[in-house]
Amino acid sequence: MPETVLKQWQINLNSKHTFDIINLYFMCGICGIFGHSGRLDISSMISAMNHRGPDDSGMFLEDGIAFGMTRLAVIDLSPNAHQPMRNNDGSVWIVYNGETYNFREERDVLLQKGYAFHSSSDTEVVLKMYEEYGDDFILRMNGMFALAVYDKRRGSGKERLLLARDHLGIKPLLYSRAGSKFVFASEMKSILASGFIKKQFDPEALRLLLTFGSVRQPMTAVTGVNMLLPGHRMIIEPGNEKLERYWKLETDRASTLKNSSYEEMVSAVTESLEKAINMQMISDVPIGAFLSGGVDSSLLVALMAKNTIGSRIKTFSVGFGQEGADIDETDDAQRVAKFIGTDHSRVVVTGKDVRDKINHIVKALDQPSVDGVNSYFVSYAARQAVTVAISGTGGDELFAGYPWFANMVKAYHPGNRNEHLTPMKHLRNVLSRLASLAKLLSVGRSGQADRNRLNDPKSNLDFLSLFAGQYQIYGAIGAANLLQKDFCRYSHIGRKPSQDIASSDELPNESIINRVSALCLRGYTQNQLLRDIDAVSMAHSLEVRVPFLNPALVDIALSLPDNTKMGDITSTANLSNATYRETGTKKILIDISKHVLPKGMDLQKKRGFGMPFDAWLKSSLKDVLDDTLSAQSIIKRGFFKTNEVQAVYNNFLDNHSHWSLPWLLMIIELWCREFID
Repeated sequence: MPETVLKQWQINLNSKHTFDIINLYFMCGICGIFGHSGRLDISSMISAMNHRGPDDSGMFLEDGIAFGMTRLAVIDLSPNAHQPMRNNDGSVWIVYNGETYNFREERDVLLQKGYAFHSSSDTEVVLKMYEEYGDDFILRMNGMFALAVYDKRRGSGKERLLLARDHLGIKPLLYSRAGSKFVFASEMKSILASGFIKKQFDPEALRLLLTFGSVRQPMTAVTGVNMLLPGHRMIIEPGNEKLERYWKLETDRASTLKNSSYEEMVSAVTESLEKAINMQMISDVPIGAFLSGGVDSSLLVALMAKNTIGSRIKTFSVGFGQEGADIDETDDAQRVAKFIGTDHSRVVVTGKDVRDKINHIVKALDQPSVDGVNSYFVSYAARQAVTVAISGTGGDELFAGYPWFANMVKAYHPGNRNEHLTPMKHLRNVLSRLASLAKLLSVGRSGQADRNRLNDPKSNLDFLSLFAGQYQIYGAIGAANLLQKDFCRYSHIGRKPSQDIASSDELPNESIINRVSALCLRGYTQNQLLRDIDAVSMAHSLEVRVPFLNPALVDIALSLPDNTKMGDITSTANLSNATYRETGTKKILIDISKHVLPKGMDLQKKRGFGMPFDAWLKSSLKDVLDDTLSAQSIIKRGFFKTNEVQAVYNNFLDNHSHWSLPWLLMIIELWCREFID
């Protein structure tokens, strides 16, 4: 194997690598207003997203419609790919954010049907697909996208607007109604810049944010603004509006796998993963990858390198100084990078860096979240060298990598029932372990109440309740304790977390592992991981692609037998400390990686990525924490009870609760100052 090139640098506000926040560009963004509007309205929305597209911007404006676009050029860097884009006679217009990976195949089909093209962009292909196939053009697309098509071919008064979002929700699309106007955009900043939407934190969204650490879609943080759900399209016509689902998760699309040998299954997953990677490496600009040193990102990078000739793959990881030495895992990334032979960069993040960037981190997030800081900094590091980065997001969800899979399987194993070990009793230890594994559970005052309820067999908790209990920040009771009465009145306080996540239960009649996969993909992954990654990567004009979430690979993964993803873990006493080999977790990915990665990858323990927030909040960020959680700030905001916030603050400083509790309150206040005030 060729030797790697390792670059290590520390973020320095005075270095040549530093970005200027004032002049910072973000990447592709779309926006529009359906209904009477003026140039000033759409111009304001475009300006609010200038950060998303440094290479181009444009607008289309006529009576009843306004489209806007800011563009980061990735495919076809020429002016021919300018947006908004029109068809030949100007009767159909499109604004499009994302990438359609199979656009070249679809272009060839359209050429055979007599269509002519004026660019080599995927946007023009998508536009002509709409002309040829109508609303079902979306069924032929393989990619990550959010788009809007305005069609006036039926004549005056019969114009229609179509919005669509990709299968798994990689790209965002927000919308709102303001009187006769329908407003949409890639970001909340753009929606609010229209001037039509009242800047008000939605009470139910706030409750969900406190409970789970993110706002569950289709809700957003702002009252009256929604997120188009993944796999959906919306069609708006005069006097009529339709919301339609065009794709969902299923377990039988690769039905032939059921009768295949294990070797054939390994071959099928390998072929599908390599195809997804090859498609997503198509780019007219430099491309690299995030490399944590774990199984998912390492396998992707190894397969990328296998099919790359003449240059090294550029890879990036995030490490810490002395503050986070005990959780710094970049040695694993460096070892993998050296084995594969990548051009590797390690960015060192300190508490001072987070303190100096905290306001911009909040602005980049676009909506408040308990997560996103790691993605913010690794995206910044990657953007110094590339415009597109490959991410391993999706591997844990599809191949049972998260501890939630093993916990649910073990809790519901018949042997546990025979030994009178009910799921509720089994979860008692599981929940406490998850706090350190994935920053999931409060151990403070409010968290204790939730644990007591979970441990009570009389509560008769079902599958969704058990699953929901594994990933919470404050939980239902903690959120209720925090919120002021006025917010409680409108936020559905008392609603069970199992009810909140019920819409994510897309495969309720399938195996435990496939059911948990669906709950992850339609919950944590959709609402937190993908949304945060898109927002903060675009804050650095970086496009992030996720091959594991290629729909064809998702279909294959959900059609595999459970024993290809997890072994017999019923006798494993300490799941949180077990290796991949001991649990059989990600067995099929481990077997695929044997010939392209260093030996012993299966001897790793599953670790969620951590950052030393505990230390940072007690040192570099202490002044920000003190300011945002002060009685004066809390009273002025009016969301929370001051005594409960003070208890959260004191418990954290006394080492009695997890850092995520005060961190989330701090982020909420900073977000409100940036977006509401």
